[in-house]
Amino acid sequence: MDEEYMEIKPRERVLYARNRQPGSRPAVVGGKPITEEAAIELRVTAFGTAACPPRGEWIHTPLIMRPCDQLGYGLAAPRNGTRSLLSALQAHIIKWLLFDSRPMTKDNKSIVPPDSYLRPTEERQEEALWRACSEVIWRCGSSNQPEPRAVVALPATQIYVLHSSQYYQDGITEMLHIFDFKSLEDLQIFIKRYLYLFQSEEGSGALLLLYACILSRGCENIIKDLDGKLTYLLSTAAEGSLNVTTLLLTGRATPYLHNGVQYVGDEDHYAMPQFGVLGRSAVGLLVWYGNDDSHTPNFSNQYPGSRLKTPALPIWVTGCSGHYGVLFNTNRELLRNYHAERRFDIHYYTCGGCHVLLNVDTRAQEDQGPLRNDDISATPLEKLILTKWQDAKITWSGSAPFAGDSP
Repeated sequence: MDEEYMEIKPRERVLYARNRQPGSRPAVVGGKPITEEAAIELRVTAFGTAACPPRGEWIHTPLIMRPCDQLGYGLAAPRNGTRSLLSALQAHIIKWLLFDSRPMTKDNKSIVPPDSYLRPTEERQEEALWRACSEVIWRCGSSNQPEPRAVVALPATQIYVLHSSQYYQDGITEMLHIFDFKSLEDLQIFIKRYLYLFQSEEGSGALLLLYACILSRGCENIIKDLDGKLTYLLSTAAEGSLNVTTLLLTGRATPYLHNGVQYVGDEDHYAMPQFGVLGRSAVGLLVWYGNDDSHTPNFSNQYPGSRLKTPALPIWVTGCSGHYGVLFNTNRELLRNYHAERRFDIHYYTCGGCHVLLNVDTRAQEDQGPLRNDDISATPLEKLILTKWQDAKITWSGSAPFAGDSP
């Protein structure tokens, strides 16, 4: 299906008007209309079937930021099957606000207090959103690919795939136009132009982002990534599949969280390679299963290797007993400076509006020992943090007004 996409070559730079009127909504033009074969393959790769409609939350979950004065760095979404995708996107929004957009001095210190970057204006909210979307889409298209590329699918007004026994219309997939990009810059311009389609309250921003990541990685590659652990990307878990999270973080929908490649076999079977995380991630991942691993059955008893536990920046997507959130610290040097990591504050946020601040102390204590993962008094979130800082003492410093989710 790749040859059917409209290709925007680097030398044929597409220019869009920069001084658009506020609230303008340009129509989707160009691209290649989706075919029945491509629509069926896309739905089967994502949801396992095209003969039944997707779960309703994928059709009705947009990408909406909270009010600027109320956790303005955060996405706002109900608890549903899109949470694993939105949490990975949320981590990249925080990454851009806190680190990528933050001017630094020569000694790598921030010019202004880092917490001020967590109170963005509406303009910075929008820029963080389209930059984060572009980053994860581009990563999916450039991971282990000979030529980096990205594919985005946006709905127009015309229906191209009719309802049939093989395809059940969902109001979005059958109306898609497919666009192909060869540079990150062109992709960013395009996402910025059509960001309203991702943000519209009656829109399907989560589904459009999911489709872009799948198409950029390639449906065949997604199935190969899953390695037989699943036959399609999503799962029936209440807050979504961890495979979606690994797709956005690493560019591959791997069910394996270990570093590199491990060969698994026994005396009766040839050793087969299991491809885990092939490079250090900019954003990390921490997982705590608790006593019930039914939320992520294909990840049972798997914990992230060092490439996910110690990312380039102090931001982690968290999967805690099936609930997704984001842990982050505002100090860029946290994971590079032993002294900074001895005692520090860490934020925890979920797209449901829960925000708490915790203090992590890794220094040896004489009067009282550290928490342990088997300590029945420790909360699931504390046990998750202990998978990274095993000898830490954790105290809760406070919480924000929103409490949409339980940490």
